[in-house]
Amino acid sequence: MKAVVHSEQGTADVLRLTDLDLGEPAAGEVRLRIAVSGVNPTDWKARSGLYGEGDIPVSVPNQDGAGIVDAVGPDVEGLSVGDRVWVTLAAHERPASGTAQEYTVVPAGRVFPLPEGAGFDLGASTGVPGITAHRALTVGEDLPTRIAPGAFDGKVVLVAGGAGAVGHAAIQLARWAGATVVTTVSGPPKSDYAKAAGAHHVVNYRDDDAAEQIRGFAPGGVDLIVEVAAGRNSALDLAVLKPRGTIAIYANDGDAPFAPNVRQNMGLNARYQFVLLYSVGWDKLTAAAEDLNAAIAAGALPVGEAAGLPLHYYSLDQAAEAHRAVECGATGKVLLKIAEL
Repeated sequence: MKAVVHSEQGTADVLRLTDLDLGEPAAGEVRLRIAVSGVNPTDWKARSGLYGEGDIPVSVPNQDGAGIVDAVGPDVEGLSVGDRVWVTLAAHERPASGTAQEYTVVPAGRVFPLPEGAGFDLGASTGVPGITAHRALTVGEDLPTRIAPGAFDGKVVLVAGGAGAVGHAAIQLARWAGATVVTTVSGPPKSDYAKAAGAHHVVNYRDDDAAEQIRGFAPGGVDLIVEVAAGRNSALDLAVLKPRGTIAIYANDGDAPFAPNVRQNMGLNARYQFVLLYSVGWDKLTAAAEDLNAAIAAGALPVGEAAGLPLHYYSLDQAAEAHRAVECGATGKVLLKIAEL
């Protein structure tokens, strides 16, 4: 089978297309035939050595994907050959199991049914961004731990970076759950994408009166902030957060220093929660996947230009180009089209 691999860390140039033997699923595992592989920032960061340098085994990149169950190992329940599914964290602690290949073998617990009517593009776009958004939305002290219609009635959520993949999912999930959704972006093109995703209000974070604009939509302050640039947005966040509000941080785009004002945070009784899926625990990941599937089935998580998340397609032999696109900040979702299933 065809697969993209790398045996060293570095730029996207370390990725190469090769042939690998077809793996067989062991107990508790399934083999998937991958139709579409999703590329996330975590994928190029792992490939580049940003998470730690050193010797690595031959690795297949990309955590997310969608396709069809091709084989089932012993002791697997709830999945059958031919099922349409999506997978996430495929390569976590399993370097050869990434989705940038025609087939991959993964633990069954990382595989979820693709709701009827949902395409493989949507499935491959769901995993890391969707679960990150779900986790960020459900860590508040006074907020629900599950997402469903009505769960966020009366709440105000601020999504920083509403045109990104996580921001896009956070807008959609928060709106589906009944929240008033405010988002910040850098300019008009991204503003259009955030509105298409469902944001009620969009603010340019570069405006001098950004905090006043947000307070105009939420006079009492926002209940929760989904934060992509903790250092850059720290002052703005504290200016609009309500007492006992939560700031969920899943990235620090721009790498501006993050130095919280202790006195101001104490005055607000502010709550910070850092979000990284690899150590969250599979109970929470599975719960998030269940809520995401409910939202997909309800038509609440569409992707594509009209839904505010443009899709950018590459072939398997263009994996390096796809990684470069994500690394350079492509707006939208980058996908590898591997097979027509």
